[in-house]
Amino acid sequence: MALTAQSSIGDWLDDPTGGELIRGLLAQTGANPDQLAPVRNLPLQQLVVMSQGAMPQSVVDDLVRAANGGEIPEDDASAGWNEQVTAGRFAGKTVIVTGAASGIGRATASRIAREGGRVVAVDIAADKLDAFKNALPDADIVTVAGDLTEQESVDAVVAAAGERIDGLANVAGINDDFSPAGETSDATWDRVIAINLTAPFKLMRAVLPAMTAAGRGSILNVTSEAGLRGNASGNAYTSSKHGVVGMTKSAAFMYGPQGIRVNAVAPGGVATGIPMPPNMSQAGSARLAPFQGAIPTIATAEELAASITFLLSDDSVNINGAILASDGGWSVQ
Repeated sequence: MALTAQSSIGDWLDDPTGGELIRGLLAQTGANPDQLAPVRNLPLQQLVVMSQGAMPQSVVDDLVRAANGGEIPEDDASAGWNEQVTAGRFAGKTVIVTGAASGIGRATASRIAREGGRVVAVDIAADKLDAFKNALPDADIVTVAGDLTEQESVDAVVAAAGERIDGLANVAGINDDFSPAGETSDATWDRVIAINLTAPFKLMRAVLPAMTAAGRGSILNVTSEAGLRGNASGNAYTSSKHGVVGMTKSAAFMYGPQGIRVNAVAPGGVATGIPMPPNMSQAGSARLAPFQGAIPTIATAEELAASITFLLSDDSVNINGAILASDGGWSVQ
């Protein structure tokens, strides 16, 4: 079977030719093949995303050519998981997606747009938002660049959506520095809580009047494995994501009778390339390391978008107040 950009990193490493090429590439950067163990199941293409711009697409293309006698073969559609777009699933619906410029947010916004929805794409990175919109020229996408910790940005999002708001995906979030409570600074706590919990709450509060008036709506909040356990991240991030779980369940209970469903997805490890903050806590990192090493699989942003769009869509009509662990089975350990 030919090695392609969609072949898994594990398949590349296990192949005599592919393994030599990957090890040679890693040697140039001083990296060890063992560092790829957590992402063996991901396609080779995902290295471009995870590199945060350090690895251009040309590197992957060159690897594929070198493994196939100078040619780039067609990807094997039967290899691994492939996104299956459901035409018209969001037709006629307006859905707000935060964090839409990259990672899980972008994958979610893209899927909704390609399934016929009108997307209000929100992010603080205006240039990346423009790049996302330009990548889907035939889609109905409205971009709003702003900081959702500021009320005027929340107001701008609702204004851009207009009178009809069918869905909200609160995806945007940041990491903390893995610090335990005794080390967590006011600055870290305030910023993580503001972005991960307060901003989603304010945007959810802002869309509820339109949904209540219409007697329908679907809200999806992104929590985390750190919202289900205490050994997945630092104190601030863990607290913020537990807060998202409580916010979701309360809203689901309060607004379910009015036709509004509120659910959450709890991702495990995801290869989004989101940078970790500088000055990571040594004590926290050391304590967390054995448990983070037990993550069963690393997912792609598109795999998370599949879970998110399911709960946003009418396919989950009878689901309200659910916290879906989309984590490869990490939560059952």
